[in-house]
Amino acid sequence: MAGLMARDGAMTPTSAMEGLKKKAAARSWILLDSSGEETILDVDKYAIMHRVQIHARDLRILDPLLSYPSTILGREQAIVLNLEHIKAIITSEEVLLRDPFDDNVIPIVEELRRRLQHVAMQQSEGKENLSGLHDLEVPDEDESPFEFQALEVALEAICSFLDARTTELETAAYPALDELTSKISSRNLDRVRKLKSAMTRLTARVQKVRDELEQLLDDDDDMADLYLSRKLAGASSPVSGSVATNWGPGSPTIGSKISRASRASAATIHGNENDVEELEMLLEAYFMQIDGTLNKLTTLREYIDDTEDYINIQLDNHRNQLIQLELFLSSATVSLSIYSLVAGIFGMNIPYSWNENHGYVFRLVVILSGIASALLFVGIIVYARQKGLVGS
Repeated sequence: MAGLMARDGAMTPTSAMEGLKKKAAARSWILLDSSGEETILDVDKYAIMHRVQIHARDLRILDPLLSYPSTILGREQAIVLNLEHIKAIITSEEVLLRDPFDDNVIPIVEELRRRLQHVAMQQSEGKENLSGLHDLEVPDEDESPFEFQALEVALEAICSFLDARTTELETAAYPALDELTSKISSRNLDRVRKLKSAMTRLTARVQKVRDELEQLLDDDDDMADLYLSRKLAGASSPVSGSVATNWGPGSPTIGSKISRASRASAATIHGNENDVEELEMLLEAYFMQIDGTLNKLTTLREYIDDTEDYINIQLDNHRNQLIQLELFLSSATVSLSIYSLVAGIFGMNIPYSWNENHGYVFRLVVILSGIASALLFVGIIVYARQKGLVGS
């Protein structure tokens, strides 16, 4: 009966839940254009791939169900950005953010909207001021490309996020470590163990972001791939258009050479294509910030290691004290065993001729055996001190 209902078009509870999940996954993108206007996209991954012209393997990097390291990839028409919870696709005119309703992503959306609206307002004011000058064009050379503005917001957000997590960890770790040094207990040890685990995980996350920025800074070609506006301007230049007209796709080698030549010719008009100083300065600023965060974690790790060394020294000291106490007790046991030997001898039922009329002999033996036991104990302790087995 259930199968008939499913064939007739009725949805089972399982299929309804799957439909809701797919619908929620389809609504997990938000688009912001250059003016700061936002749009919730109700599309699947194929529509995203077609819109920004990227491959499926690039889109898999942004899948929250898959574990990929922090990555900044430059493609022909987009920048694929995967930094912790920030999963975005940046083009020369718009930004697509995944999971826009996540608590960590909402501040990024708000900052992007605010900054883009501010830039759009400045541009509109500049156009109004120049509206009376018909034949004069004043390009704004100081304004960063749109993709760099979006990239800066993402880098600023991730660096601030990791730095805030590091500050929270420092606030909790240093008092816990100081309390552990003053009192070694199971509760304090467990607390520090959890903090150390959290520090190890956070250090790995910070290290991944730092390594990705360092890799970008070490390769000028990778940085050049992030200049989407420059590549777009080169593709639309007259030189590239004439090349596309005169040469067909029949010769890949010639086509690739002419493509590079057209980009170089367009770069003469729009700037040197190998000039990555602007992006390098942007990445260096946030590389220094994330490197400072990593230095904080390194300092915290060193403090934890020093605390562990101090605790180990304390435990070794307690262990030595226990060994000394054991030595004292063993020495006292040996001395008393000799004294008890005398008591055992006198406890035997053996008749002595001096046992009845010479009571002073019993007292003399007891006193002498006690003195001999005490001297033996003192001798053992003096010998242990001379050999350095116990503290002076």
